[in-house]
Amino acid sequence: MASVPSLAASVHQRVADALSAALPEAGAADPLLRRSDRADFQANGVLGLAKKLKSNPRELAAKVVASLSAGELIAGIEVSGPGFLNITVSDEAITSTLAARAADDRLGVPYAATPGTTVIDYSQPNVAKEMHVGHLRSTVIGDAIVQILEHRGENVVRRHHIGDWGTQFGMLIQYLVEHPHELDHESDAAGGDGEGEAAMARLNRLYKASRALFDSDEEFKDRARRRVVDLQAGDRETRDLWHKIVDESKIYFQDVYDKLDVEILDADVVGESAYNDDLQTVVKDLEESGVAVRSEGALCVFFDDVKGPDGNPVPLIVQKSDGGFGYAATDLAAVRDRVGTLKADTLLYVVDARQALHFKMVFETARRAGWLPEGAARQLAFGTVLGKDGKPFKTREGETVRLVDLLDEAIGRAAAVVREKAQDLTEQEIAERAAQVGIGAVKYADLSTSMTRDYVFDLDRMVSLNGDTSVYLQYAHARIQSILRKAGGTRPAAHPELPLAPAERALGLHLDEFSATLEGVAETYEPHKLASYLFQLASLYTTFYDQCPVLKAESPAAVENRLFLCDVTARTLRQGMSLLGIRAPERL
Repeated sequence: MASVPSLAASVHQRVADALSAALPEAGAADPLLRRSDRADFQANGVLGLAKKLKSNPRELAAKVVASLSAGELIAGIEVSGPGFLNITVSDEAITSTLAARAADDRLGVPYAATPGTTVIDYSQPNVAKEMHVGHLRSTVIGDAIVQILEHRGENVVRRHHIGDWGTQFGMLIQYLVEHPHELDHESDAAGGDGEGEAAMARLNRLYKASRALFDSDEEFKDRARRRVVDLQAGDRETRDLWHKIVDESKIYFQDVYDKLDVEILDADVVGESAYNDDLQTVVKDLEESGVAVRSEGALCVFFDDVKGPDGNPVPLIVQKSDGGFGYAATDLAAVRDRVGTLKADTLLYVVDARQALHFKMVFETARRAGWLPEGAARQLAFGTVLGKDGKPFKTREGETVRLVDLLDEAIGRAAAVVREKAQDLTEQEIAERAAQVGIGAVKYADLSTSMTRDYVFDLDRMVSLNGDTSVYLQYAHARIQSILRKAGGTRPAAHPELPLAPAERALGLHLDEFSATLEGVAETYEPHKLASYLFQLASLYTTFYDQCPVLKAESPAAVENRLFLCDVTARTLRQGMSLLGIRAPERL
């Protein structure tokens, strides 16, 4: 189905045509239309146009009004102030436009006119290390942006640039060579919390034992360092053991992602190791082109505007003086691959704001080298998760909070809320709803905050039925489903001939903004604007529900029209929450 023009787009076109008719010499003029508290819309473009043409703005506004006769779209228009146009659309136009949206599975949301290829790098855990609260934001924000871009028709390539390479693997692999049964599954205690937790327990044992030996035994330390060389050289035994460690980590990662209700495909996990064979080419190209120069043995890229506290330039180090490579070389190789091989138009990096300088230098280096078109790469920097004390979120012992512990606690809190409100739900259903509500609460708290801002992790507030929470949205959706079930469950028809109550008008006008909201969110990569839209939608529905009886409306046609508004609201809530990675249970 073709996309459905929004009321704003239709009114915009009518007013623009009226401006051109009133002042042909003005050509195509922008009416500067926006939503208004005084009417449905306000057009402010007359003032600028009158100033440009040195005419009286109120007289020009009156001419526009004269050529804008009331009809099916516009119910009323008046001039206010120095020449603002206050425009009220008809009830019939609101209902008819929503009916056109409701007839489309996509609710009238168009695909992007010129979709491209976007590579998005998010959720970058480290092999043999536990995922912590810091990985939460990258995963949740990245997943939401993927869903939103794919919904718009963009070709999205997901990349999880995991930390699976480096000197620490020499220590881990050497210990495995000397203690070959350290990762045997038979060594686990009976029971446990699933494959992922068991895998992490094995990796933790390996890490602690190898670290203790590395710190206390100089001969082991030398053997571990030599093992790094074997790994980089592709020694078969070393690579086999490295794969064993990586695979064990992936079992753990997948368990966490499943709990977080995020789809991560193995093909999308392309770690630092994937670019190892390209690093020498990166170095050669940068050095030969003069983009990078040798400084004290290291290969560096310098920038005029990047200086340390002492005023001296701070370079991007591509290759260390001992010949080793750091993050910069791997990130540059990844840029080359994503633009050159994957043919990406846009590169997005969902990475902690504290790495802003690193990525600024990487992008500029890649641009100078001719690997990255101007403006094609962007870091979507996010702030820090804080505790209630306003400091970075830690355990009472001052340690980083394990992500699985945080998610389990959220599900536990949600179970209490669901059980309190549950009607006719079995224990299994309560457990399922608790996971949907708890994980949804964690995601929404993150996504409803502008990503550049820090936010306070407060589970009590997150699982509240009141306020700006996902639970509030989920209960609004479940309430509508209950009403629709009582009405018989068939999809209701719209009745454009009926007048609308103020709460119905407000709800209808907001529903019509869904398409424009998604378009804006996809262009600016700001999921919090979708979250804000959905919260306002749920709030407007609550007002509608309180003020407009649905099943006891004054006539069968009014009942059906209000059921129609309920249905479109539920579908919009469900679609919007799905794009944020949040479930919308039918019953709560």
